[in-house]
Amino acid sequence: MDGASKNQKTAMIISSVVVGMIGLSFAAVPAYRAFCQITGWGGTTQRAEDGADRTLAREITVRFDATVSQGLAWRFKPEQLMQTLHIGETGLAFFEAENLSNKPVTGRASFNVSPAKAGKYFKKIECFCFTEQILQPGEKVSMPVTYFIDPALNDEKNLDDVQTITLAYTFFAWDDAPQVTAAAE
Repeated sequence: MDGASKNQKTAMIISSVVVGMIGLSFAAVPAYRAFCQITGWGGTTQRAEDGADRTLAREITVRFDATVSQGLAWRFKPEQLMQTLHIGETGLAFFEAENLSNKPVTGRASFNVSPAKAGKYFKKIECFCFTEQILQPGEKVSMPVTYFIDPALNDEKNLDDVQTITLAYTFFAWDDAPQVTAAAE
């Protein structure tokens, strides 16, 4: 094999590796998100169609936290600071959001729970965080989240120390949202 052929082969291998690495970098975020949703890793909560099949005597306090990312002209806060429920009991909490700008703004909430080891057992039935939220100028809304703590938490010995779970949301500007034009209003 001559020098030119070796160089071409080396260039093809390096190019293939670079293309593969770029492809993997784009796949990493959705793959990581899916992993977290399946396992509850990092405090990622789970979705549920219905409430729990049983309620236990053990109680857990759920604390609520709300923040807004830089650049989003919203005020966002929990309407209650905490709720205490029996494991398996369905809870309903509300968060208030207000658009402080003079134009429609679309936001999307990310969420997690702490301690992270409880994420797998924190189940949401319905949540404003499942879709983007559009607030008109000056609009204030109350947004619900329906949830429960899965009774399977009680079977995990490493969760015996969990007495309080914090459900935290951060709202971000949603850049991928369709833009509202004057003609559409």
